[in-house]
Amino acid sequence: MLARRIIPCLDVKDGKVVKGVQFVGHEVLGDAVDMALRYRDEGADELVLYDITASSEGRTVDYNWVRDIARALDIPFCVAGGIRSAEQAVKCLNSGADKVSINSPALERPDLINELAEMAGSQCVVVGVDSRELPLPKSGNRFSDTEGQPALNSDYYVHQYSGDPDKIRAAGRRTLDWVVEAAERGAGEIVLNCMNQDGVRKGYDIRQLRLVRDLIDIPLVASGGAGAPEHFTEVFDQADVSGALAASVFHKKIIHIPDLKRDLQKAGIAVRI
Repeated sequence: MLARRIIPCLDVKDGKVVKGVQFVGHEVLGDAVDMALRYRDEGADELVLYDITASSEGRTVDYNWVRDIARALDIPFCVAGGIRSAEQAVKCLNSGADKVSINSPALERPDLINELAEMAGSQCVVVGVDSRELPLPKSGNRFSDTEGQPALNSDYYVHQYSGDPDKIRAAGRRTLDWVVEAAERGAGEIVLNCMNQDGVRKGYDIRQLRLVRDLIDIPLVASGGAGAPEHFTEVFDQADVSGALAASVFHKKIIHIPDLKRDLQKAGIAVRI
């Protein structure tokens, strides 16, 4: 059995790590490089670093910043932020990143996924999906899950430009349709950001993650909702995700990674200690 990954996520704005609740109300929590080093020392399996305003501001991630992180770390890390071309992605990888993650730019131009996979290899290409559960329009088809549960009056929809509360908007795509398309286009991994759970610490959206897991055979990383160690056990056991991403519970030291890994190991979840 492959070891499951514990992945702190650093949302970065102007070189500082910030965190909000359901993608709004960001507060500054610390310096990005300092926090990356802390997680390296605590035993994180990898890191994700998002330049959260790059896409909405029409720019790409700062390559010098990527190099600074790469010099400091000896664990894998993924970089995201306004990457709109295969050339920009390769420049991030050449600056020291192990993976690049694309979100809004992939929605703007889905062929970008194919281009990145062809130039850099699918193993380097992560597609982030910001997904919110919304009520169906009265004329819409009711949605039922793969476990035969009753049809619901809601469905999951992709959003973009989520790093800027003033620019975030619906992308006009169903989440389940988009993850299948992303995988078919060559994505090597999906990070599903469940927006309704983000920052509220009530647990991951197991149902949504399970629906996505049943549709794709590439690695799936859960994001949004971690608040207690048992939430990690639940998402690995019930949704069969490859990794669990979290931010505020790690940043604010509510959960300590070494303790979490010991708890997971005791629960029979394969992790690297």
